[in-house]
Amino acid sequence: MASSHGRSDLRFADWMASLPQSMHTVPLANMAIPGSHDSFSFYIDEASPVGPEQPETVQNFVSVFGTVAKKLMRKWLATQTMNFTSQLEAGIRFFDLRISTKPRDPDNELYFAHGLFSATVREGLEQISSFLSAHAKEVIFLDFNHFYGVQNLHHEKLVAMLKEVFGEKLCPVVFAQEVTLKYLWEKEYQVLVFYHHPMALEVPFLWPGQMMPAPWANTTDPEKLVQFLQASVTDRRRKGTFFVSQVVLTPKASTVMKGMASGLRETITERYSFQREAKNPQQKHCYACFQHYDRACKSCRVYTN
Repeated sequence: MASSHGRSDLRFADWMASLPQSMHTVPLANMAIPGSHDSFSFYIDEASPVGPEQPETVQNFVSVFGTVAKKLMRKWLATQTMNFTSQLEAGIRFFDLRISTKPRDPDNELYFAHGLFSATVREGLEQISSFLSAHAKEVIFLDFNHFYGVQNLHHEKLVAMLKEVFGEKLCPVVFAQEVTLKYLWEKEYQVLVFYHHPMALEVPFLWPGQMMPAPWANTTDPEKLVQFLQASVTDRRRKGTFFVSQVVLTPKASTVMKGMASGLRETITERYSFQREAKNPQQKHCYACFQHYDRACKSCRVYTN
């Protein structure tokens, strides 16, 4: 979650530009880049139809309980309290994006979606592009990793949209270890697009999805999550790819049923964060290597010279 209270901190709006010169030639694949999960979900619309990826049980639930059901769904589907601009100002540089079409939409519009529909893709991309135009040394990663009801014509539309919105800011595919801030600044590239679909093989600026693997712990247990992340560190160090470490707890059906009215934030995010702090208020985890530390992580090469 980009922020627990929906506020951004402008000190982080230009954090890449502010890095010491010694970091300018470090491959970005070797750096810890802050990102957000279901990045667009701040915009989820309770008045929208249910997304096509939802199972029949959810569809039936909404058909019976209508608006009330959608209000409850939003409490579990919205993983962000900040829009794209606020996330960028807070330092977020990786965006997890899921794309969908709406059933029987004559305009074949593309939307962000997570259970319910969110903003249009164009609206989100233009907001990101505006930020990049004002912060010329900041670089972002767009990870298009789920597509619902998206046909070839929609993929073509999305590729054309990316070209139109970002233009020369789009970085073509090269070896991941070549991608440094120095390289990107010299070329005036600011956007890396990862695309989990065969279309990536046909377009020079679409990085194949396998270059951004994102293993998923699928647990509500914070200890199991940390163990999973520690075990995946070796994979993250593989040469030739970037890597997503998903520091995300995933509710089970039983979890949702128990906290139906409370929502994701109260049931999981705040409660489990409080439990970990109460257990050991001094000990923290380095989110680059997921090792325990008290004051500073001394084992992670990302943060040490």
